Amino acid sequence: MNDRSSRSHTIFRVVIESREMMSESKEPDTIDGAVRVAHLNLVDLAGSERASQTGAFGQRLREGGHINKSLLALGSVIGKLSEGER
Repeated sequence: MNDRSSRSHTIFRVVIESREMMSESKEPDTIDGAVRVAHLNLVDLAGSERASQTGAFGQRLREGGHINKSLLALGSVIGKLSEGER
């Protein structure tokens, strides 16, 4: 087990929107209608741990169990997001 591990998950999502402006007007509120949207998801996961290999006990063992359970839930969420569902 890595002693410096934060033992947490992080998701950072970037959404970028690009809108086409009408060619004759450069005013930002005159949108031509074409909108492009891009999503970038950066995910940093805590490591999955096997209690038998880490030698953890007490609080560290419970944390490892919570990490493993949350990895399973997070996997389900990521699977649904990749299908376009929310």
